[in-house]
Amino acid sequence: MSNRIWVSWLTRWGIVLIVSLITLAPVIWVLSLSFKPPQEWLAYPPTLIPRQPTFENYLVLFWPGNPVGVVSEMVRTAEPVTRAFVNSLLIVPISTALSIIIGFLAAYGISRFGAGGNFLPFSVLTTRMFPPIAFAVPLLVYYRSLGLIDTHLGLILMYTTFTLAFSLWMIKGFIDGVPRHIEEAAILDGASRWRVMFTITLPLIRGGLAAAALFVFIMNWTEFLFALVFTSRFAVTLPVQVSRYAGAVGRYYGPQAALGIVASIPVLVAGYLIQRYLVRAFTFGLVK
Repeated sequence: MSNRIWVSWLTRWGIVLIVSLITLAPVIWVLSLSFKPPQEWLAYPPTLIPRQPTFENYLVLFWPGNPVGVVSEMVRTAEPVTRAFVNSLLIVPISTALSIIIGFLAAYGISRFGAGGNFLPFSVLTTRMFPPIAFAVPLLVYYRSLGLIDTHLGLILMYTTFTLAFSLWMIKGFIDGVPRHIEEAAILDGASRWRVMFTITLPLIRGGLAAAALFVFIMNWTEFLFALVFTSRFAVTLPVQVSRYAGAVGRYYGPQAALGIVASIPVLVAGYLIQRYLVRAFTFGLVK
């Protein structure tokens, strides 16, 4: 019996280890490449740990050609990623917050009052049923008439709209898991509906809100099509800049790897900050 337990334990952990290696191997390699000098980018045999680690691949992302160095000379003509990085840090959190706030209010109305009838939740999903390119051309004409092309406000409104269906449906599932009798007891004690919503329901589903916010944040942070079509210079986001940078520097893999790591940091930070809420969110409703 003890041998069977050991075999089962080793099998489970062996599978976990193999899956982890397959998943993390590209990330580890990109991280290693981002610290390598040019002579090690295509070295054979390849090395995982840089022999002469350098931060120049990161510095040239924000200050091409300054300080002067081997990598700086290679990518001198590339555009700095500072503007795109700041734009993403401004647009994505605001649009995520708006999507979660509106999604929570709408989900509460649908879950508790049946607002809009039975068809409303499904009609909201139409924004996710069609490919985004189907909306691009008519929205481009509409945005041009409103002067929202290449503006932060334009992308914020678009990201909020196209992630609202996701946040509404996800949050609605958590609200449905809150027993109605808890709210009814508070109302009988004299609490208003608004107070019940914000002091009882909201604290109970804060883990679900955090999970929804993380997924919406990732969707907005990695969105490429709308940012490419509706921006040109002032409101360019990081995914578009990554594409432009790859085309500008060609086979200079060190700066490209560094840019990939920089683009991943905000998502990792957001996930780390709300990780304690995720387990609570995914197990919500299992134990009453």
